[in-house]
Amino acid sequence: MKKAIIIGAAGRDFHNFNTFFRGNKDYQVVAFTAAQIPDIDGRRYPAELAGELYPEGIPIFAESDLPKLIQEKGVDVCIFSYSDVPYSRVMGVSAVVNAAGASFMLLGPNDTMLKSTKPVIAVCATRTGCGKSQTSRRIIELLMEKGLKVVAVRHPMPYGDLAKQKVQRFATVDDLEKHHCTIEEMEEYEPHVVRGNVIYAGVDYEAILREAEKDPDGCDVILWDGGNNDFPFYKPNLMVTVADPHRAGHEMSYYPGEVNLRMADVIVINKMDSADGKDIETVRQNIRLANPKAIVVDGASPIRIDNPELITGKRVLVVEDGPTLTHGEMKIGAGMVAASKFGASEIVDPRPYAVGKLAETFKQYPEIGVLLPAMGYGKEQIRDLEKTIEATPCDTVIIGTPIDLNRVVKINKPNTRVHYDLQEIGLPNLNTILADFLDKVK
Repeated sequence: MKKAIIIGAAGRDFHNFNTFFRGNKDYQVVAFTAAQIPDIDGRRYPAELAGELYPEGIPIFAESDLPKLIQEKGVDVCIFSYSDVPYSRVMGVSAVVNAAGASFMLLGPNDTMLKSTKPVIAVCATRTGCGKSQTSRRIIELLMEKGLKVVAVRHPMPYGDLAKQKVQRFATVDDLEKHHCTIEEMEEYEPHVVRGNVIYAGVDYEAILREAEKDPDGCDVILWDGGNNDFPFYKPNLMVTVADPHRAGHEMSYYPGEVNLRMADVIVINKMDSADGKDIETVRQNIRLANPKAIVVDGASPIRIDNPELITGKRVLVVEDGPTLTHGEMKIGAGMVAASKFGASEIVDPRPYAVGKLAETFKQYPEIGVLLPAMGYGKEQIRDLEKTIEATPCDTVIIGTPIDLNRVVKINKPNTRVHYDLQEIGLPNLNTILADFLDKVK
C-alpha cells in the first residue's frame, strides 16, 4: 500500500479522493494539503465521507507543510489537485515533492469523470473570470426556452462543515441562507435560483449526480457549471470552453485550462467588445493549433448599469469578484469597464484603507492594484470588506460582482451595480449548436 498526499484547495482534491482513492486498498491517503482559499486548512475530511478505510477521517494541512509531511509520514506519491495555476506553479510544486523524495501525479478525466444517465453539457474555461457563468446562464435560458428542465451542478466550494455539505440543493434564495453560503457561493448559486432552475453543489459528486438526475422538479439535461478552470467531474456529451482575450496566451500556459481548450467541442471567445484585436487573434491562433476541430463562437459581454449618473464625473471605488482578481489575475473587470465607459473622474485606491483579512489579501496578491476584491469566504472577511468600503473616500461604489453586495454587506454610500450577459456575434451561435446537440441525444 502506497502512502499518498492529495494537494488541493477544497474542491478537486476531495473529488479525486472520492473517485480514485476512496475504497482503493492500493493507497493510503495520509493527508490533504490546502492552498488558494483562506482558512481552509486545519480541518479534517470527515470519516462519514472518507469511507470505511478511514474511520478517523483524514487531516488537512497547509500546503507549506508539504515537505515536512512527506518525510514524517513516509509518503510515496503526491497528487496535484487544484486548478487555475500557471505551469511554472505546477512544476514548482512537483520540484518540492520530488526533492522530498516522493513521486508527483496528475489524475485525468478517465479516472475522475462520472457518467450520468442524463445528457450532460459542461461549461468550463481557460481561466477564472473568462465569463463561464454568463455562458452557463445563456445556455440554460436557451434550453428552458425549448421547454427543457435543466439542473445545474456547480464545481465545489465546500468551505464549511464538509459532512453537512455532502449534497446541497438550491432552489430558492432562502436556500442560500439555509446552507450558510459565503459571498463566493452566492455569486454562483443565486443567478440560477433567481432564473428558476435548480442548482446542486457540495462534496460528494456521485451522490450529487444521482440526486440531480431524479430532482423533484424534473431533469432533462444536466449542466456542469465548472469552477476556476477545472475540467468537468461529469463526462460531457457537449463541452463548451470559454476563452478570454484579455489574458491572451493563458489558454496555453495554465493548468488545466489548456486541457479544457483541447477537450472542447465548442470554444467561446468572450469579451471581444472590450479586447484588443491582436489579442483576439492570438487566441484564435492557439485554438487552431490546439483544437482545430472545435466550433468557435465569437462573444461579447456588454454591460448594463443601474444608475450611470452615479459614475460620470465621480470618484469611484470599484468592487469586483474576489477569486477573479486573486488567483484569476484579472486586471479589467465589469466594474472597471463601467468606470471607463461612463466617465468616472478617478478610480479610488482602497489599499490604504484595507483592514484585516482584506489587507492580507492585498499583500498576498499585489497585482490586484486599485480594485477591491469582494472577498467573503467567512464572516470575518465580510466584516473587513464592509469596513474597507466604509473607510475608502469615494463618491460612488461600483458593484461589479455577480450578485448585489447590498444584500450581504452594508454600503452606506451611493452605489450602482453592473450587469453583464453573454452576447454571441454572428454565426455559429449557441442556439444553433444546442439545436444540433438535442437532435443527437434524443
